[in-house]
Amino acid sequence: MAIHAPSPPSDSWASPLSIDLLLKVANVTFLHPFVAWMIPLCLRAQVYPWTSTVMQSAILYASVLTLLFFLDIMNRQVAYSKPRVVDLGEEVIVITGGASGLGLLVAEVYGMRGATVAVLDVMELEAGEARGVTVYKCDVGDAAQVAKVAAQIERELGTPTILINNAGVVNGSALIDTSIEQIQRSISVNLLAHFYTLKAFLPGMIRAGHGTIVTVSSVIGITGAAQLTDYAASKAGHAAVRGGADAESVFGAGGGAGGCGEGDY
Repeated sequence: MAIHAPSPPSDSWASPLSIDLLLKVANVTFLHPFVAWMIPLCLRAQVYPWTSTVMQSAILYASVLTLLFFLDIMNRQVAYSKPRVVDLGEEVIVITGGASGLGLLVAEVYGMRGATVAVLDVMELEAGEARGVTVYKCDVGDAAQVAKVAAQIERELGTPTILINNAGVVNGSALIDTSIEQIQRSISVNLLAHFYTLKAFLPGMIRAGHGTIVTVSSVIGITGAAQLTDYAASKAGHAAVRGGADAESVFGAGGGAGGCGEGDY
């Protein structure tokens, strides 16, 4: 496959525009039922008769958008089911890579809100200690360590009901300058660790009859970026892992524990 040099950045006024941005604006303006129903109301305020072609077209347009709006809600309901009721005081939350950065922030917030939080990391908490947060020294890129710590958490804190796969490493070097060991480490922590944690914690969620799995991913997994080839490849696998696990939970291939979600950063 040919590798082409990236195009120089454009100074055009249209460069910030994208299909995603345009669709987002459209969905909250003229493609939103609330806005659509304003049209026949405005026409009626101008004393347009109900039987006029313009009025009937506006009502038809608003009705179609309203129907699509509620069908979309129903589609999401069927696909992902109702969100489960969460009492944080009863939840045991496992966060990988929660000793610093975003993971630490999430751990501190849930700890302050009364949840029992277990952090899996190779480091100690950057903040020293945090309310409701217990740190377990664990390299999530090592399946044996993850399985051992999972059993320890279940004994000491109870069955985890929320898993947040957040751990990640970044080499930040060009592909030809990145060693095989660095690439293997990146794939292990950023992608294979998700398999290890799912294998370790999903059975407990199935036994409990409920659970939530959150994947902290990256838009780099879709777009790619210079000096982040290994990182992008590992993040690209998140959607496939999440999709497969979500389908199995929906169709009962493993007993069904609940939904999987993915967040970008």
